[in-house]
Amino acid sequence: MSKTLIRGAKVLGGEPQDVLIDGGTIAEVGGGLSAEGAEVVEAEGKVLLPGLVDLHTHLREPGREDSETVLTGTRAAASGGYTTVFAMANTFPVADTAGVVEQVWRLGKEHGYCDVQPIGAVTVGLDGRKLAELGAMHESAAGVTVFSDDGKCVHDAVIMRRALEYVKAFGGVVAQHAQEPRLTEGAQMNEGVVSAELGLGGWPAVAEESIIARDVLLAEHVGSRVHICHLSTAGSVEIVRWAKSRGIAVTAEVTPHHLLLTDELVRTYNPVYKVNPPLRTERDVMALREALADGTIDIVATDHAPHPHEDKDCEWAAAAMGMVGLETALSVVQETMVDTGLLDWAGVADRMSVRPAQIGQATGHGRPVSAGEPANLTLVDTAYRGLVEPAGFASRSRNTPYEGRELPGRVTHTWLRGKATLVDGKLT
Repeated sequence: MSKTLIRGAKVLGGEPQDVLIDGGTIAEVGGGLSAEGAEVVEAEGKVLLPGLVDLHTHLREPGREDSETVLTGTRAAASGGYTTVFAMANTFPVADTAGVVEQVWRLGKEHGYCDVQPIGAVTVGLDGRKLAELGAMHESAAGVTVFSDDGKCVHDAVIMRRALEYVKAFGGVVAQHAQEPRLTEGAQMNEGVVSAELGLGGWPAVAEESIIARDVLLAEHVGSRVHICHLSTAGSVEIVRWAKSRGIAVTAEVTPHHLLLTDELVRTYNPVYKVNPPLRTERDVMALREALADGTIDIVATDHAPHPHEDKDCEWAAAAMGMVGLETALSVVQETMVDTGLLDWAGVADRMSVRPAQIGQATGHGRPVSAGEPANLTLVDTAYRGLVEPAGFASRSRNTPYEGRELPGRVTHTWLRGKATLVDGKLT
């Protein structure tokens, strides 16, 4: 079995240590390690983290392979330091049956750049009217534990209650795209000063907050788990904080772009900034950062949403919503949370690996960097600063809001169960 010696890495940002990988397992962690015949990776000054886990990725396959495939999406994930991703259900056909989720799961197994865990749809066809085959998807080879109609809200309270009751039986979780559709008809951006000045349809914060308030109360009533996707407003933070203070089983995620970008960018009318939920205000951004730091928001999730060039290179009103994020997420988190002093690297590991793995029940991921644990690891050159160049992305799509922007940090190596998927910044 192959051996790799990572020499002098700052494990979770702490003191330099050597880490010996033997096969798919971490064999030893300590100082002055050696191993005959091992491949040596000199990691002085770099930070070693457990492999990142993304609870919210759009891989587009089946049906929109022009945007992304499981292969290209997992290559993008490995480039960004991820060892497992959860693939959203809004494919064509929708992942609302055991057959479709097993197809996605098997594609992930075949390509091997990271583990792929499908997320099952809550309702048939994402239409919000009839529960999908939740039990069958859970019992399938894919072992689905997370269910979401992401891209659409489960807006019917009765359907949402039934879903929460159903998944409770096997310890699953419903991940809600919180958006009251009647409050966002015709919306193009965040409702506020900028939307008023530009004359674009406004997307009010209450459209998100009202659904979150309803769903945490439903979760409390049922005694089940609810997860809030891409939380984006200061008001949403306060609702989740209140729910947690009551002991309600709610978790929440924030995207990297909602930690950095604001609705002021929409003044450019560049559709790369069009996203769902929309970019919010500076006040919201600061509230999200603070909530991620204090644990009110549990995790960072990318909402990696690839689109082909023609779906973004058009007028604002016609453009698709979404941004790619797998290959830049860690850099944005370093910029907004680490370099600002809000989180240390152990905190980043917690929010981007440990907790998302726990929420999604991703066995073998988000584990400590210690002997006997699976060798799912990410090595980061935190001193690096460079311009984002989407032409070099592994993703099939290039709709990043960071093109030409300088960001810190670069993932140099990723290991999936001891096998290097990224070496010196290049995919294997």
